[in-house]
Formats: sequence, C-alpha cells, structure tokens
Amino acid sequence: MMRPLFGFLLGSLLLVAAPPLEAQAPGSAQVPGTARDSVSAVLGDFHNAASHADFERYFSHFAREAVFIGTDATERWTVAEFRAYAKRRFDAGDGWTYVPRVRHVYLSADGNTAWFDEILDNDHYGTTRSTGVLVREDGAWRIAQYHLTIPIPNDLADKVVAMIREQAKEGAKGGGR
Repeated sequence: MMRPLFGFLLGSLLLVAAPPLEAQAPGSAQVPGTARDSVSAVLGDFHNAASHADFERYFSHFAREAVFIGTDATERWTVAEFRAYAKRRFDAGDGWTYVPRVRHVYLSADGNTAWFDEILDNDHYGTTRSTGVLVREDGAWRIAQYHLTIPIPNDLADKVVAMIREQAKEGAKGGGR
C-alpha cells in the first residue's frame, strides 16, 4: 500500500516541478521564461537609469541602430539624436521616471527578438504606454525600437483629435522639449 502511494506522490511532485513542455524553445536549451525575465530586467534597468539620470547606463540598453519614438508626432529620434536631447537633461540631473505597472513580453521562435508592451505610471503624464522591440546584439538584449505613448480614453478621442487639428491649423509646432 505504501509503495503505490509513494510512487503517486513522487510522480506528482515531478510533474509539478517540471517546466511545461511549451516553455522549451525549439532547438534551444533556454527556457523562454528565462529570456522573458532577461528582457524584463533590461527594461526595468532602462527605466531605473532614466529615473536616476544615468546617461551611460540608460544608453547602454539601446541597439546601435535603435529608434526612440516619443509622445509627439515629431519625436522620432535615432540613438545619436536622442542622446543629444537626453544629454543636457541628464547632465542637469533631470531624468524621467516611468514606473511599470503591467508588462507583456513576447519572443520570436529563434529567441533572438523580443517585443513588449507595458503600462507605465508617470507623475506628470499619468498613465502611459510603451511598446518596443529588443534584439540580441553582442550577446545582450538591446532595445531596437522604443515607443512611448499617452493612451487616450475613447470617450475623449474626438476632443483630443479636434485639439490636435486646431494646433496644426495655427501652425504650432510640438516636440523637441
């Protein structure tokens, strides 16, 4: 009687402790959950570096050919352009703080590309969203594209669109803060 019970308990324990089969990347020894955790850690450190105005650490997370897309329609920056913008702010100790609330990370089948979307909180802008793509570059995850947006509730969309159109008519230019 003890033998079948022991076998059942041991088998149950092994089933619970084993990673799910779909977690194993085809042709890879790395479990995607681990890669997702690595991508999430990069994004977390990216936000932390910005919050502390740590210029070198912040920009170490970008791929060589990365693009940063900001909240204004005019804000599409190469890494070099974005570095020039951020340098004077970070040198003055003026970073920006976005606190992740929810993050989703996805991986390509070959495990070399990841994409994400996250909801962030910011003292000035409130709820924001970022999306982006990371690639494996020189053995590390690097941000190839980062896009920051301010989600607009559908009930306010018509008013916001009207305000944007009015600003465009007046010839006002946005961006380049």
